Amino acid sequence: MDAIIPSLSKLIEIAVAPVFLLAGIAGFLNVMSGRLGRISDRVRVAELNIDSWGDRERTARIRLEILVLWRRVKVINWAIGLCVASALMVCTVIVCLFAGELWHFDLKVLIVTLFVLAMLLLISALIVFLIEVRLATSTINIVRTVR
Repeated sequence: MDAIIPSLSKLIEIAVAPVFLLAGIAGFLNVMSGRLGRISDRVRVAELNIDSWGDRERTARIRLEILVLWRRVKVINWAIGLCVASALMVCTVIVCLFAGELWHFDLKVLIVTLFVLAMLLLISALIVFLIEVRLATSTINIVRTVR
C-alpha cells in the first residue's frame, strides 16, 4: 500500500499538465462560441433588414455581407470541431495515464501519439480561427461601405 501512494502521487503530478491544457482549450472554446453567437446574431439582423433598403447597391452589399457571415459560421464551426477533438485527445491521454498505471500496461507510445495528435488538432484549430478573424476583418470593410 505504501508503494502505491508515491506512485499515484507521481501520476497525478504528471496528469496536471494535460489538465491545465484542457483549461486553456476550454477558454479558447468559450471565445469561439461567443464569436459564433455574435456572427449568428449579425446574420439574423442582416437578413431581416435586407428588404428594408430601397437602394440596390446597399442591398447587394448586405447580400455580400451575409455570404461572408455564413462563410465565417462554417469556418468557426470547423475551428470549434478541431478544438473539441483536441480536448478529447487530451482527455484520452489522461485516461491512458491512469489506466496504464492501474492495469500495469505500457502505454507510453499511445500516450505520446495522442498528445502529439492533440497538439496538431489544436494548432489546426488556431489556424482556422485565424482564417475566421481575417474573414471578420473583410466583413468590417463591407459593412463600412454600406453605412
